[in-house]
Amino acid sequence: MDLTGMDREDFRRLLLEIGKARMPFGKFGPKDYPPSGVPLMDLPPEYLLWFRERGFPKGRLGELMAIICEIKEVGMDAVFEPLRRSNGGRHKLRISKSRRFDFE
Repeated sequence: MDLTGMDREDFRRLLLEIGKARMPFGKFGPKDYPPSGVPLMDLPPEYLLWFRERGFPKGRLGELMAIICEIKEVGMDAVFEPLRRSNGGRHKLRISKSRRFDFE
């Protein structure tokens, strides 16, 4: 998708759609990051590049992932900051380990 020919309102709608989209499957899906998976905009660039090499999913999910990959690749990840702030910040990708020890 060519983002350079997009008008301001269409780009705003696209960003809002990206802000609501979550990863529905895989290692960043709801199974490992309940209840609804990691927001697409917070997926690591390496994960998106892996999909680009092997093919993005079909449909709108794949289109959004390709757009996010392109935005991150050119260093414009900051465009997602207002969306992250409105959603409570960047989604943590590390699963916190329990620091509780039981010696009994």
